[in-house]
Amino acid sequence: MAATVLGGTAPARAQSRAETLRYVTGATVNTLDPTMPGTTREAFAISLSTYDRLVTFGRKQLDGNWVFDLDAIRGELAERYEVSADGLTLTFFLRKNAKFQDGTPVTAEDVKWSLDRAVSAKSLAAPQLLTGSLTSPDQFKVLDAHTIQVTLPKPDRLALPNLATVYAIIINSKAAKAHATPEDPWAQAWLKENAAGSGAYAVDVFKPGEQVVLRRNPDWTGAAPDKPAGFKRVIAQTIPDAATRANLVEKGDADIVIDLQANDAQALKERGKLTVTATPQFNAVTFVSFNTRMPPFDKPEVRQAIAAALPYDALFKAALFGRGKPLFGATWGEGDPAPTFPVAQPVSLDLAKAKKLLAEAGLPDGFSTTFSFNVGQAATAEPMAALIRESLEKIGIKVEIQKLPDAQMSTLVSEKKVPFFTEGIVAWLPSPDYFYRNFYTGNQRWNYSSIDDPEINRIAGEARFERDPAKYADAARALNRRALALMPQIPLWQANQDAVMLPTVAGYTYQFHRQVDYRDLSRK
Repeated sequence: MAATVLGGTAPARAQSRAETLRYVTGATVNTLDPTMPGTTREAFAISLSTYDRLVTFGRKQLDGNWVFDLDAIRGELAERYEVSADGLTLTFFLRKNAKFQDGTPVTAEDVKWSLDRAVSAKSLAAPQLLTGSLTSPDQFKVLDAHTIQVTLPKPDRLALPNLATVYAIIINSKAAKAHATPEDPWAQAWLKENAAGSGAYAVDVFKPGEQVVLRRNPDWTGAAPDKPAGFKRVIAQTIPDAATRANLVEKGDADIVIDLQANDAQALKERGKLTVTATPQFNAVTFVSFNTRMPPFDKPEVRQAIAAALPYDALFKAALFGRGKPLFGATWGEGDPAPTFPVAQPVSLDLAKAKKLLAEAGLPDGFSTTFSFNVGQAATAEPMAALIRESLEKIGIKVEIQKLPDAQMSTLVSEKKVPFFTEGIVAWLPSPDYFYRNFYTGNQRWNYSSIDDPEINRIAGEARFERDPAKYADAARALNRRALALMPQIPLWQANQDAVMLPTVAGYTYQFHRQVDYRDLSRK
């Protein structure tokens, strides 16, 4: 009897395993609504598969790997879209066979309600869509059951890309309204624990902090060429210990992991049993930042002196084992810098130059300061800090290293109370004006350096609405030159995102939210 049972079920188990994608992560999925404050990136990944948006990013090859393409936007729920000649009107024509996962047809009324919610509810969506001039329900107009129009006050180059981000989800409005209340008109409480989308996968199990189990939606046919998603089931599981995650994928008990330490990813690559896809995070930057409001970092010469005193090559090897793209050691010639951000800068270790700049700043004998990082980044930040302290001592700058709990570090950075520190930034929309507007202007949380430069403010603000590619490129170059002159931050590198997976997994694409897009993946 035992032999018969095993013989009868083994093929079924094997088939089930082959048709199941198991993804392991050290983080958690804490909500099914990606617009909720505090949403984790792992929750963004779930929502990308459970919800559709009007449009989605295409993909391109970068250094031999597939990455998302900001400049190639195609329809998702929209079978096509049109942009008016003046750039002020976007018209979307919905797929007439699109259905929500409960079988309800997707209509333009659902799209309007969803976009109204995105710009009106207290959530993460409104400030993001604001960066594309999407701010009011009055901008979204239903033309007929399958056509919706979006109007803009100015031809904002980031309006369309914003509709491809995880916040612009299209929700089954009838299902959501059934769970709305006068106190919660956008059904945020219900949607936090229930998905009401039309995406490639539906939610079977949601255990916050533990795992999410998804099942394939057979009515979704967005996988090329016009097929449902590649797996029948997806299990996204939280495994806090990095060594355990590495062991699970190496043994074949998990299919893919993207948050291993750089040295673990390197070791697994060297053993040769797994596929390791290393993609420099081209929309993310690790940097050393100064608080330009706090002496002596209010002097550009001091910031430039430190930029000339950092041991860049040693930092890159100690923190990342060389796994990433350096943003130092460039040589700028005619036509440089490139009209992109981040861009490698012409900075290198030159202690004589650093001492000269300190003297010009009136600090020939140096000064004392603190260098801070949050303990969650200790694996990379701790060796960085030790090397920075050692190198700056050579030009008379005495550094006390501060390892701060994540929450405390976040609070101090928000309150602009940290003088000298390391952090990272990421832009879903890797467009130069977007980077500068979000991270180098205004009295806001993400302006880490507290820089307030009229020239940066003006150029970034104007570039946002520039439709001429040549003029936009000129503006981007001007922004990069100005940043080098002011040196509010020192870009160090774009760390690799190491996707470690079984050789049988195909289709991995680096996405704007730096998470796995389950819809891309299939079993060879």
